[in-house]
Amino acid sequence: MLSHARESRVIVPGSDLQSDSLFFGNEDQTGAEEGENEINGNWPVVSLTEARVHAKAKRRLRKNSSRDSGRGDSVSDNGESGRAVPPTSPRVKLMDRKSRTGKGRGLPKKGGAGGKGVWGQPGQVYDVEEVDIKDPNYDEDQEQCVYETTVLPLDERTFEKSVTPIVQEYFEHGDTNEVAEMLRDLNLGELKCGLPVLAVSLALEGKASHREMTSKLLSDLCGTLLSAADVEKSFSQLLQDLPELVLDTPKAPQLVGQFIARAVGDGILNKTYIESYKGTVDCDHARSALNRAAVLLSLRKGGKNIDSVWGSGGGQQPVKKLAKEIDMLLKEYLLSSDVSEAERCLQELEVPHFHHELVYEAVLMVLEATGGTTYKLMLSLLEALWKSGVITLDQMKRGYDRIYSEIPDINLDVPHAYSVLERFVEDCFKAGMITKHIQDMCPSRGRKRFVSEGDGGRLKSESY
Repeated sequence: MLSHARESRVIVPGSDLQSDSLFFGNEDQTGAEEGENEINGNWPVVSLTEARVHAKAKRRLRKNSSRDSGRGDSVSDNGESGRAVPPTSPRVKLMDRKSRTGKGRGLPKKGGAGGKGVWGQPGQVYDVEEVDIKDPNYDEDQEQCVYETTVLPLDERTFEKSVTPIVQEYFEHGDTNEVAEMLRDLNLGELKCGLPVLAVSLALEGKASHREMTSKLLSDLCGTLLSAADVEKSFSQLLQDLPELVLDTPKAPQLVGQFIARAVGDGILNKTYIESYKGTVDCDHARSALNRAAVLLSLRKGGKNIDSVWGSGGGQQPVKKLAKEIDMLLKEYLLSSDVSEAERCLQELEVPHFHHELVYEAVLMVLEATGGTTYKLMLSLLEALWKSGVITLDQMKRGYDRIYSEIPDINLDVPHAYSVLERFVEDCFKAGMITKHIQDMCPSRGRKRFVSEGDGGRLKSESY
């Protein structure tokens, strides 16, 4: 019956297996029965222990085959792996750069030139790619193309922010060539005429030396970066902006007139520029500027040099010229006795590093003077300049050091130079202008004289 065929066989120890005719028979008969059961869709009759062993072998086979796939490992029929070394971790295997096929010498892929974000081996240099004439996308005109970096012209918003620092730095170094190179890189475009307007506007708020440097800058840029038409258009714009410039600089009309006269003198502005505005100007400030320029140009015909319209101030001037200006300043002070005017003229020179020249010249005039008027005036001048902070202690010391080093030569022309210098240095120390160290450094020359040849060698007590 079918129920008897599906029953599992139970082996009892010590029983006679051969005499059990229900479950056992001949081998041929058993094989035939199992084949018949498989054909009829029934499972072969096996023991429970054999089924468990068979299932365990299948599970082990599936596990090892999935882990060792691609390594060429063989698994035996009983489920044991043929390799003695346990398999490596799959995660470690993913990060391995070596080949996974199990072949080769174990070198990295692509000779170490592969990987994400890598263009090639370290130190590899690529040649210039040659154009293939047979390429269907080949363009013959492409070989004649020249690629250049294009800088867009500045707009009105960025013009002032870009040019103002350049002009302010120029007031520090005074190199017009550097300014020209920086302006070429900006590509001013149609705003070139705004450069003189901005430079003059900044110079109006600065010193006389800044105005002199601005006039020199405009003269050097004209013909290279600016044209005569650009300069003329710039000054016309300045005349229109005078009502606004006067709010910040009350002397703007006179200063703009001096800029116009200097531009005409330098040859960057046409001589007929001022005449073209006669009878056509309604603004009082513009009329005042043009009148100032016309007066300066008329003085030029009388022999006055228009190049000195801004004075001779600034550290860019030669030393000999500055020394001459200081000498004239002191001589004018001796005539006028006006300390405030002398202080103003000294500050207009804008050479604080050269104030020791004034100390030297003032003390030298005291030593060479015959009366006491020069002594008092120079002492008052140095005291006033010291209290106002115009002359510093360092400049005062340098001036006295120069006098101390040259006093032997001065004494050849002025016999009493040593005694006068000692008295002047003592008065300056009492006024607080110099320190005790400067006073102690003052040289003195004492001479001991005999009373007469026959006095027995007795010496006078006083010395000078």
